[in-house]
Amino acid sequence: MADTLREIERKYEADASAAAASLPDLSRVAGVAAVSGEGTHKLDAVYYDTADRRLAAAGITLRRRTGGSDAGWHLKLPVAPGVRDEIQAPLSPDVPRALAALVRARVRHAELVPLVRIRSRREISRLLDARGTVLAEASADRVRADRLGDGGRSARWTEFEVELGTGTDPAFLDTVEKRLRKEGLHPSDAPSKLARALEETGGKKETKRQGQEPKRKEKRGAATAGDHVLAYVRRQTDALLAYDTAVRRDAEDSVHQMRVATRRLRSAFRTYGGVLDRKVTDPLGAELKWLAEELGADRDREVVAARLQACLAGLPVTLVLGPVRARLRIYAAGRARGTRKRVLALLDGERYLALLDALDALLADPPLRRAAARPAPEVLAGAVLHDYERLAGRVETALGTEAGPLRDTALHEARKAAKRARYAAEAAVPALGKPAKRFRSRMKEVQELLGDHQDTVMTRTVLRALAIRAHAAGESTFTLGLLYGREEQHAAQGERELPDVWAKASRKRYRADLQP
Repeated sequence: MADTLREIERKYEADASAAAASLPDLSRVAGVAAVSGEGTHKLDAVYYDTADRRLAAAGITLRRRTGGSDAGWHLKLPVAPGVRDEIQAPLSPDVPRALAALVRARVRHAELVPLVRIRSRREISRLLDARGTVLAEASADRVRADRLGDGGRSARWTEFEVELGTGTDPAFLDTVEKRLRKEGLHPSDAPSKLARALEETGGKKETKRQGQEPKRKEKRGAATAGDHVLAYVRRQTDALLAYDTAVRRDAEDSVHQMRVATRRLRSAFRTYGGVLDRKVTDPLGAELKWLAEELGADRDREVVAARLQACLAGLPVTLVLGPVRARLRIYAAGRARGTRKRVLALLDGERYLALLDALDALLADPPLRRAAARPAPEVLAGAVLHDYERLAGRVETALGTEAGPLRDTALHEARKAAKRARYAAEAAVPALGKPAKRFRSRMKEVQELLGDHQDTVMTRTVLRALAIRAHAAGESTFTLGLLYGREEQHAAQGERELPDVWAKASRKRYRADLQP
């Protein structure tokens, strides 16, 4: 069984003039009442990765370590600068299946092999407050790194770490850093021991993921349309991989966020067809649609169940007649059992892994069209405005349709168009700046209004089905009918608000704002 710890730490090295080999005196750090020496520990770790270092490229480390108080397998996943989640598993000869599964989307069919051996003599001190609580753990590591294979090159260095104690305010690290700087230490350029080992034994400081191009600094008006669109596709592909790991860890809202990444990718392929050849991206878009549908098989049920439970909670007890709550619990449970197993099987399936390979291949050899070489502002603004016109046509159609099922369908189509226009503007922000941000915000407002309306449509459909079952069982349907009526009123209110919300998104304004 794997355990997870949130690791918040900073790494330091000595200035050239200082040449420190031991921890400086930290007893005078503000808030520290005592420093407890924990002695010296010998640590021996072997780091695993693919031959082309896909984990290192993503800032992920996988190691098997002996010595110290936490001997075992450690998988470290980046969360934010200086923050990682460390997932631990007991010592075993081979990479534990639970850890290998978490990096399956990165590794795919490649083999995890021993890459570097790092041995450290670690001097540890604990910084304690007046109550004896551990504020942080500071250490000085004398490190030897040996490349395994590839000539067997080695490197040695001394580094210092300060890891935040559980429950300590992260600002405490700033306080410690001030003292360390006075003692001749400065933040390390290397994010991890492995990164430094790879660099100093002859590896590259930054290892390129399959299909990953060097990052370019995106500025308004800088670079080409192709540069900006590919940067956006790369960001969403990276998000897809990050949320893959989160889904495998059963993190809250991770399935929904993974679906959002697939939608953004698919939207970019359709919107920027003048930049990336749709003969290549359309098949990818079809696979992304398949993935989103598979991930979202139970999403509608979750949304409706949450909405109904909230509505029921707002009713006076005297208006809740019959076993309504039990009916809703049964509905909410629905396909919940087995859902996680099904999703994990999906993520381990060949079709999904082939999709990831195809995205990497597109980024490695992008199918650029002629417009990709043109300045980004003019190309991206034109694509955004094209999506806006598409949305405008759908909104006008919906507003001109008589209230009822046909209007519901038209509004749903408008919602999808609003989402695409929003994502189009999102991709264009680095090139167009504030005008694209304003446009994105307005499209989000339209999308959310239409999305809320669609939720009422789904909720009413479910309420009617529940009422039919309740009636057949001889139960009161009064409360279900009441909820249906309230959802109907909510939908009507949204339809009344739409003309005013849409009026704010005038063609004239956005044509003026978005033109480069």
